[in-house]
Amino acid sequence: MEDFSSFQNKVNIKFNNVSLLEQAFTHSSYVNEHRKTDREDNERLEFLGDAVLELGVSQFLYKEFPKMTEGELTKYRASIVCEISLVKFANDLNFQDLILLGKGEEMTGGRNRPALLADVFEAFIGAVYLDKGFNEVVTFLEKYVYPKIKSGAFSHAMDFKSQLQEYIQRDRNSRIEYQIVEERGPAHSREFIAHVLVQEETAGVGIGRTKKEAEQKAAQQALINQGAI
Repeated sequence: MEDFSSFQNKVNIKFNNVSLLEQAFTHSSYVNEHRKTDREDNERLEFLGDAVLELGVSQFLYKEFPKMTEGELTKYRASIVCEISLVKFANDLNFQDLILLGKGEEMTGGRNRPALLADVFEAFIGAVYLDKGFNEVVTFLEKYVYPKIKSGAFSHAMDFKSQLQEYIQRDRNSRIEYQIVEERGPAHSREFIAHVLVQEETAGVGIGRTKKEAEQKAAQQALINQGAI
């Protein structure tokens, strides 16, 4: 099991107030079973971290995709800060190893419960914000969240193929074609490479676990190359 000291080294964040970090990983069930201690659970930090995370992601999307509408930005952000995504972020850093749980919650599998992990991730963001400020939160997101956005990990939330179709037809009546140019990897971990061609010239390339995902990422790259998002 990882401890809080090695965790700080791993994420390169040295807390001034380590109790804030510990609070971020403290579930209410633990506090209920340790009433003689001064520990607080992470629920208030989760409330704060939710807002800070939304701001950090919103700021990135606003700068990264200057042509996106308010509605598109809202939809994209929602796919990044949803429970499923937060659980993936938490698992990437083995947050489950640090969570302080009551015995009952532990016995019923709470350590790997998606809602609990998502809450802990938000609480951690809140703790970083209180202890180190918003800039440190952004530094953390730049390392662990923003690269996933750039790689197209959340492109499934946006219909980039429709956007590209509208963009191309608005400016010129050009033909769009998608081609799966390569399949690689074992059957249980297949990867597809797609090209999107505009007037028979490659406009974007995408890689995905499914053909549809690869095509969406290719369309997204084409939009970026065109300065459309």
